[in-house]
Amino acid sequence: MVVSCINRGLGGIECLSGIPGLVGAAPIQNVGAYGQEVRDTIVSLNALDQSTNEVVSFSGRECGFSYRQSRFKSRDANKYIITQVTFRLRNDASPEIRYPELRTHLESTVRLETLSSGRPSLLAVREAVLALRRKKSMVIDPTDPHTRSVGSFFVNPVLTTQEFRHFEERWKGAGRSEPIPTFPAGERVKVPAAWLVEHSGFHKGYRAGGVGISIHHALALVNYGGTSRELLDLARKIQEKVHERFGIHLEREPVVVES
Repeated sequence: MVVSCINRGLGGIECLSGIPGLVGAAPIQNVGAYGQEVRDTIVSLNALDQSTNEVVSFSGRECGFSYRQSRFKSRDANKYIITQVTFRLRNDASPEIRYPELRTHLESTVRLETLSSGRPSLLAVREAVLALRRKKSMVIDPTDPHTRSVGSFFVNPVLTTQEFRHFEERWKGAGRSEPIPTFPAGERVKVPAAWLVEHSGFHKGYRAGGVGISIHHALALVNYGGTSRELLDLARKIQEKVHERFGIHLEREPVVVES
C-alpha cells in the first residue's frame, strides 16, 4: 500500500515503509513510525460487528485514536473486524520530516530541496526509513537472524508531568546525573522504552536461553531458536525490572493469543 501511494505521488504514509501487516490492522493500534501515525490520514473505516454480523462505519474521530491505541484495541477489543479503511492523502506532496533521526539521515544522503515534490521526495524518505529500519534489523530479512522478532515489543510510556517528575526524582535519587531522553506528547512526556530497558540491565545482545534482545535494537525481542514461552518470560522479566527500578509499567505492543 505504501509503495502504491508513493508511486502516485500521494504523501502522508511514506514513513510507514517497511512495517509488515495488513491495512485493516493499521487502525487497531494506530500504527506509526518516524513521526507519522495512521490517525493523521484515516478519514473513516468500516468494520464487521462480530456479535451482529452487521457492518458499522466509524469516522476517524470516532476511532478513539491515541498513541499506539484505538477503541479497537481497548474498549472494543475483539468486537470488530476492520474490512475497509479510507485515507486522505496529499497529492503531489512534499514530505513533512518530523523525526530528528530521519531528518539527520536524510540530510546526510540527499538534499530534499533539490527533489521535486511528489514521488521523488516521497521515495527518498521511504529509502531513508528503510535504511534506518535495516540498521535496527526491523525489516524482514531471512539472512539476518535478528529480524526474527515482532518489531518493537514495548510501547514508549507517555507520562503526565507529575509522573515524569517522580520518575526524574527517583533517577536522581539513585545517584544518576545522566539526563533522561524525552519527547513531547501533547501536554505529556514520552520516555523511550528502549532507554528504560537498557538502563534496567537488559543491554542489546542480551541472551537468555534460545531468546534474547537484538544487538541492534533494545526493544526487539528475538527468537534465536527458543520457544514462545521463553520469549514471554523474558518480556515479563524486563517489565518487572523496569517497574522495580523506575516505577513505570511497560506495555507490550504485540497481542498474545493463548491457545
